[in-house]
This record gives sequence, structure tokens and C-alpha cells, in this order.
Amino acid sequence: MSMSERKTVDDLSVKELEQALYRKKRQQRLQRLERLQQDGRLVIVDGLAAPNPAPPPLPRPSATPTGAMRNYVLDVTEEETAVPHPQRPGIQWRWITNKLLLLIEIGAILGLIFVLATLWLTRQELNQELTQAQQVQVASIALPTPTATAIIGLVVLPSGHKPPVNGRPVEAGEAGDIPAHLMPAMNAYIPPPIPTPGPEQARRVEIPAIGVDSTIVQGVDWDQLKKGVGQLVNAAQPGQEGNLVLAAHNDIFGEIFRHLDKLSPGDEIIISTERQTYTYVVREIKVVEPTAVSVMDPTAHAQTTLISCYPYQINTQRIVVFADLIPNAKSPTNG
Repeated sequence: MSMSERKTVDDLSVKELEQALYRKKRQQRLQRLERLQQDGRLVIVDGLAAPNPAPPPLPRPSATPTGAMRNYVLDVTEEETAVPHPQRPGIQWRWITNKLLLLIEIGAILGLIFVLATLWLTRQELNQELTQAQQVQVASIALPTPTATAIIGLVVLPSGHKPPVNGRPVEAGEAGDIPAHLMPAMNAYIPPPIPTPGPEQARRVEIPAIGVDSTIVQGVDWDQLKKGVGQLVNAAQPGQEGNLVLAAHNDIFGEIFRHLDKLSPGDEIIISTERQTYTYVVREIKVVEPTAVSVMDPTAHAQTTLISCYPYQINTQRIVVFADLIPNAKSPTNG
């Protein structure tokens, strides 16, 4: 059909449209086969019939509104009439694997947080139980009377965190803050025996500014400091001339002396015996090395010295609080 013979779509009948569309498709197909044959991509074998010599019937076109295709020339190609079929997506295994790994990582983090929180809560409960047990003992424990022997043998300040190792001497790698050259003297030190009880012994310490109210026991070794605040054996007694030395842990066994660093000059320290209550006033607070044992030396006036590890949960140094007795500041107690 030449250009002069072409008609508009409105001038053709339905049958003429179907014939024109079939001729156009057949022409396009023959041209494509001819190109494939020229390129050597198609071989025609004589004597073989075409697999589908009769073309399938063409579907009837749907009704078109009047004038919708007016003045358009019939020029349809096979590529324009082809409708692509959407491909069905497969399973995204990589996406699923990434999501599973993310869930595993989140679960591991939550598990670690749970374990740490459980350990912290358990530690807090143990400290509270020890504190309550020490409070119960305040009014009932009988304390010994020190002897007049001298204070000798201590090479580091009390309240350290290294207990005896199965009854054998402590080695340098196990001693924490104890210098290696002092290990022989420390292993040779034998705590003095705990004397018989007496009514003038310190039995209770109260520090209102930091909420301390604890039993005082005799001795500052590992076993004694489990029970409460320890008094250095052979040190001065409450209300008497000399240095009354008290020690306690800051982060284990009740954390009794945890907040010594929050004290200020002028704060009160109340120490009781079976008969009397004595009030000391804080004079000075210092942070010293563990080997500064001179802070426990006797004094010419009535003084108390509180000692604990420092800083909190690091414990490489010692915090020392010095307090002086208020003259005539004593009152009878009920024991």
C-alpha cells in the first residue's frame, strides 16, 4: 500500500484494520529474519515446514471512541504491541541473613547488659545484708581490751583488698598496692592477739554527715574488717590521750567508709563505749600512699584517725581523716 493509498483509521473497516495489522507484522518479521540470515545467525533448511504456517487469529480491537484516533495513519510495529510480563522476585536471602545477624547482635548486647546489671544488684544486696548484720551487732558485741605492747610490723596502711592466699605468703603479683621490697616484712608480720573484752573499748562509730553507723571490732586484718570498722590493736582508747586508729573498706563488706572524701572540717565523728560517748571533730582530710604508716603514730593529744582505700573501686591510695576530741564532750550511754 503506497502513501497515496493510505487511509485514516476512521476510513477503514474492522476487517481492513486486522488485515493491515497482520501485513505490517508479517513484513516486520520477514525483515528481521532476513537480517538474522545475513548475519549468519539463522540457517534455512529446505524441505522443512514452518512450525506454525497458519498465523493465529488476531484479537478483535476494543471499541474506540468516535474521533479518538482521527487523522492518525495506521503504522503499528510488533515492538509497540508487545506487552512485557513482570518478573516475579525471588527470595532475598542476603536481606534475611543481614536481619538475622542484626537480631543476634542486639540479643548479645541485651544479654551483656542483663549480666552486668545482675552482678551490680547482687553486689548491692550483699553490701546491704552485711550492713544490716553489723547494725544488729552494735548493741551486743563484746570488745576486747588492748595491751600495752607497741605497734610494730605494719608496712602498709590497713583496709587493703588482698586477703591471705590459702594460708601461704602473698607474692608480689598478688599484693596489689604493696611494693615488692616490702613483701618479706608483710609476710613476716603477725597481728597481735586480741585482748580480753573491757567496758572502755570502742564499740560503735557514727558519722552523721555521711550516714555511717557501724560496729567497731578489734583488729584491722582481713577477717576483722569483714565484720565492720576495725580498731588498730594497741592504739588509744576513746576519750584518752593518743591516736585512736579506725579502718574499714570503701567498696566491699558494706562499703562503710565509701564517702570519707565527702567529709569537711568541722563534721562530727561520734565513738561510743559501753559507758560513754565521745565526739571528735574533723580537722583534716588527706590522700596518701599505702605505705604512709606514720599516720598511725601515737599523738600527744586525743585524736581519732579514719583510714580507707581510695579512689572508689580503684584503691591505689588511702584516704585519711584526722579528727580531734572535743574536751568534756562525752555523755553516758546505756551500753
